[in-house]
Amino acid sequence: MFTQLAAGKKSMNLSKQIAQWQIVAASVCGTSHLKNNQLCQDAHHWQILSDNVLVAAAADGAGSASLGKVGAMVAVETAIENISTIGLTRKILTDDALVRSLLNDAILAAKKAVEDEAATCDKQPQDLATTLIVMLATPEVVAVVQIGDGLAVAKDGMGNLLALTMPDSGEYINETTFLTSPTALDTAQMRVWRTDIVNVGIITDGLQMLALNMVVGEPHKPFFFPLFEFVANAKDKTEAKEQLVKFLRSERITQRTDDDLTLIIAAFNNS
Repeated sequence: MFTQLAAGKKSMNLSKQIAQWQIVAASVCGTSHLKNNQLCQDAHHWQILSDNVLVAAAADGAGSASLGKVGAMVAVETAIENISTIGLTRKILTDDALVRSLLNDAILAAKKAVEDEAATCDKQPQDLATTLIVMLATPEVVAVVQIGDGLAVAKDGMGNLLALTMPDSGEYINETTFLTSPTALDTAQMRVWRTDIVNVGIITDGLQMLALNMVVGEPHKPFFFPLFEFVANAKDKTEAKEQLVKFLRSERITQRTDDDLTLIIAAFNNS
């Protein structure tokens, strides 16, 4: 689906590039929301910290929530800020318990910020309902915490693609757990995976039908691998984001889903 884009970037010379994360991310409004003149309810945020520590987050505000977009924005920004102000290093992240604590603190901070924003707006927390995925990644480890649907993946140096999380879709169709739900913290998925990390990715639920092999419940390599190659070879960040947005708005995607779409793709280039 993204093969032509990736192939067009192959010729770029990366030999002089310093080892670092390259990331391309976008959130676009689904066709159903465009038809109804509604805002995109998705949000994402990321930062590359010192010592090659990547932090990224994606959120999908509930369509039924009057301020779902606000909840999503507050959640991702708060989660990333909570982690990025600690002064993380790769050495600190060698401790699994500490990594889990950092992710748990980020989720708690995001939940409180959304609840505080609801109070400021004279709304109930559920009016800002949103899912949330938060990821920490270095070349040696990737860790994720997730509340609600969506998916986080990673690829190792051997070419293995791992689903770090799986969508929490609830008992009924289109049902999930939100950050503002009473059971949010109890249902949170958390995973710490230590190996040679080459790529990581996060999607919101709008892309699940394309990014997941639903028969076997595994991430779909033909979806992710061309995207991983694309971001690894992307030279111009602005152009790369424009191409990603164009891809997410393409007929190939919109004929399969009318939901809002968020995709965060990263590659560690150690050339």
